Amino acid sequence: MIYKVYYQDSKLEMPVREKTNSMYFEAENERAVRKMLKDQQINIEYVQLLEGAYLEYEKQSEDFKLQENLSI
Repeated sequence: MIYKVYYQDSKLEMPVREKTNSMYFEAENERAVRKMLKDQQINIEYVQLLEGAYLEYEKQSEDFKLQENLSI
């Protein structure tokens, strides 16, 4: 399954929509995604499962790239 992670670059700052970033992961479930990111110094806002038409829409974006390593 493909997940889209919305996050802020710092855990210390208040979340601001304009500074929200996103990245994509292939994982079995949301828990696996969060486990992959547990050592990163980011503030995870939301982990969203992408499927069906929404996944196809996201794949058309130039920003769509599955993360292979965690160098954020």
